[in-house]
Amino acid sequence: MFLAVGCSSSEGGPGEAAGGVSVVEKGRLTTCTHLPYPPFQFEQNGKVVGFDVALIDLVAKKLEVEQKILDTPFENFKTGAFLNSGQCDLAAAGMTITDERKKNVDFSVPYFDATQALLATKKSGITSLADLKAKGKKLGAQAETTGESYAKAQGFNPVAFESSDAVLNGLRTGQVDAVVIDYPVVQGWLKDPANSSEFVLGQNIDTGEKYGFSVKKGNTALLAAIDKAVTDAKADGTYKKIYEQWIGPLPQAKP
Repeated sequence: MFLAVGCSSSEGGPGEAAGGVSVVEKGRLTTCTHLPYPPFQFEQNGKVVGFDVALIDLVAKKLEVEQKILDTPFENFKTGAFLNSGQCDLAAAGMTITDERKKNVDFSVPYFDATQALLATKKSGITSLADLKAKGKKLGAQAETTGESYAKAQGFNPVAFESSDAVLNGLRTGQVDAVVIDYPVVQGWLKDPANSSEFVLGQNIDTGEKYGFSVKKGNTALLAAIDKAVTDAKADGTYKKIYEQWIGPLPQAKP
């Protein structure tokens, strides 16, 4: 079980979970995330659910505590602000492991191989970044993400949106003609016939991204617990079940 709450300090004092892992609130494993970001974390029937949530529930179970979720601004994941201030034990937000972010937080073993995708309106005729550039059309991306960084590296000045939902809404309302966004997000979004009838998946961009969960620098005990939960889940088939529940068929491992 887990709780969905807004940005706040812990209600109880710090405590210790199974295995001697320190937590910021007794009996809880407090996770910072950024909502909504389907299929990784989003609200459904009054609860926060998704791929990341299910994986961290495995960690919480091993630690014999309950996961508590805080919805926080995405830019804080880059700096580790909420981890350093003691508001959260870890961050789980479909976050790419980068050298820049490693300066401020410690990452778990990778738990997801991610790619970017170009999504455009069908009427635009855009299927690639080259098309976009040639037509002089507007590109959008979520602020402070690798998608935004990639777009800038390709010479674009993308319109920045606060969340993945805002990115997709910007495309839907004509603020931009195409967006660069994480492929799993696009997969889920295009399952809605209302979206697939108006928008098309174009270029798939393999940036070699891997997602990781982050903890405060030096929090080796919690990091080890997260790594073990992810590794065990991959070994015993639990990861595959969770992946297929929230994302789709599990891709074959790359050689």
